[in-house]
Amino acid sequence: MRNIKVRVHKSSANLNKEEQLAWKIAEIASDKASLNEDAIDMVINRIIDNASVAVASLNRRPVISAREMALAHPRENGATVFGIDSNQTFHCEWAAWANGTAVRELDFHDTFLAADYSHPGDNIPPILAAAQQKNLSGMDLIRGIITGYEVQVNLVKGICLHEHKIDHIAHLGPSVAAGIGSLLKLDTETIYQSIQQALHTTISTRQSRKGEISSWKAFAPAHAGKLAIEAVDRAMRGEGAPSPIYEGEDSVIAYVLSGSKAKYTVPLPKVNEEKKAILETYTKEHSAEYQSQALIDLARDLNKKIKNISDIKKIEIHTSHHTHNVIGSGANDPQKMDPKASRETLDHSMMYIFAVALEDGKWHHVDSYTPERANTKSTVDLWKKIKTFEDKKWTKKYHDPNPNKKCFGGKVLIKMKNGSKIVEEISVADAHPNGKNPFKRKDYIKKFKTLTNGIIESSESERFLNDVQNLRNLNKSELNKLNIQLKEDMRQNKISNKGIF
Repeated sequence: MRNIKVRVHKSSANLNKEEQLAWKIAEIASDKASLNEDAIDMVINRIIDNASVAVASLNRRPVISAREMALAHPRENGATVFGIDSNQTFHCEWAAWANGTAVRELDFHDTFLAADYSHPGDNIPPILAAAQQKNLSGMDLIRGIITGYEVQVNLVKGICLHEHKIDHIAHLGPSVAAGIGSLLKLDTETIYQSIQQALHTTISTRQSRKGEISSWKAFAPAHAGKLAIEAVDRAMRGEGAPSPIYEGEDSVIAYVLSGSKAKYTVPLPKVNEEKKAILETYTKEHSAEYQSQALIDLARDLNKKIKNISDIKKIEIHTSHHTHNVIGSGANDPQKMDPKASRETLDHSMMYIFAVALEDGKWHHVDSYTPERANTKSTVDLWKKIKTFEDKKWTKKYHDPNPNKKCFGGKVLIKMKNGSKIVEEISVADAHPNGKNPFKRKDYIKKFKTLTNGIIESSESERFLNDVQNLRNLNKSELNKLNIQLKEDMRQNKISNKGIF
């Protein structure tokens, strides 16, 4: 690995493009690096993971809307849309839009947390859609996805967007562009321009994840993927981009992030070095914001130890800065304490999540979010007793550069009405690579079968699992096998006749 130093330069400096971060990303996207075998296996795991959560969300309102928009853009020899017969294909940017929304809707796929946040699995829908439309092979797809993960993970390590209230899709646009560049085996110059265009068009604020959180949280990554596909298309036609997009005098760093005096360090592989960043990422066992995963596991265990939840006087959760300020009390969002809040808001409320997991001793991607569940009196009473606090020790663990020491949990102090106390802590989620039960291929398959049960035929389930695990050997024209069709009459029709498309 190498550390790329990034800072703002005046226009008069005429910074050589070979010294720019976007060029250095493009170099690794266009190199001839061999593919790591463990990384290939993880790509297959994450395609299964994405399919699980996408199918489970296909009849949810935002996904229906996105799908109906995609269905208005058919294209012969295009890309497939989850739930739709594979013989029907659509323009790849719209397939990416529909599938990306389905993957993101339940907040239930993979994650990587460092200086910033990310869901690297968001790279897969647009890269897959482009691969299908361009009639590429399984190994081509694998190469593109590995690059997408590599770029996003390393941008997340080096550049914090959250402190400037910029949404994390600003790292996704460049990673998708780089991944598609690898997929199509484009030259460094074309990928360089694609990355710059993709970043320029995917800057948005974190209001999408603040206050009353709407369905845009699900649409945002799909939008970034769609814009990245369009950026690559323009660059392939010879069009340029705002440059230098990271280092320029009026660039993203200069006027959106830390300013003209800022210095960032972004780690990247050397040219032709294996890309293994996907192996540093982790998926979710529970459908909720990742920073709640370990604490859901802890609440599940505490449920067995506390006989009467009503005997609890108050609960303190001591955790990292990010957990406290994004999904905890530190966010200062009254909506996080509101039983009438949207599902998208509740899955970003540590107080709600911990209350339900503690009461039920489990977590369910549907049942744990119903209005009836959120308005249960005992839950509301418990919910109000929970408060989070930042603990510098946990913040330091959260940012530890050693992936084997990095922690996303916290310490829970429960004070009972009789004066007794219960103190427990957890470092990482059970499903984390360093957790009690790290996810393996069998767990991804179990998650897939659980989430798709009753939605797809068992024969379709087995067919998909066989094909995806044979991804290395899929030839050109066979990537449509990664699509999944629903049971007959399971797909809901459009929810509105309104719209432009």
